[in-house]
Amino acid sequence: MSKGAATKGAILDEAIAVTSRDGFAGLTVGSLAERTGMSKSGLFAHFGSMDRLQLQVLQRTQERFVDCVVRPGLATPRGERRVRAVFDNWLHWASEIMPGGCIFVGAAIEFDERPGELRDALVGAERDWLELLATVAGSAVADGDFDPDLDLEQFAFEVHSLMLGYHHASRLMHDPQALTRTRRAFDALIERARRSH
Repeated sequence: MSKGAATKGAILDEAIAVTSRDGFAGLTVGSLAERTGMSKSGLFAHFGSMDRLQLQVLQRTQERFVDCVVRPGLATPRGERRVRAVFDNWLHWASEIMPGGCIFVGAAIEFDERPGELRDALVGAERDWLELLATVAGSAVADGDFDPDLDLEQFAFEVHSLMLGYHHASRLMHDPQALTRTRRAFDALIERARRSH
């Protein structure tokens, strides 16, 4: 890796930490330059504009999400175990890896009605995530762990809803039972999805 690429990666990692805590609205060139010890012009030389910086922050966050949540989940044996692994990895991501809050959840609120390249990238990332949730549930259906008539898109929607609920309860409400309640709700969802005997 070249020195320029390493510097850019370090800038993006710092920007992810800021965005996790303060949202994209809190990510400014001035604060990022101060945190990285770079000049504003030096920082801009790597990205060219704030829009490009924001987009690359989202892309790098998505790469980290794949590395931390998706790949380990897909490495788990198929079926219900894989569904559970993906969910557990997401909870770890939301509570430990992104201690300031999940960038995707925060950005969904910031950019829900703001058209542009960043919103489009965010929508694409969310669609990919929902598709993955449906796919791993489909593997559980194929392996006989879940009911063959399970509506995969509905299942993915409900899992995603639990994740959003967890973020709200843990971040905004500081509910000490957020994780317990989320896991209990997920177990109930899994129970409903299982094949009837």
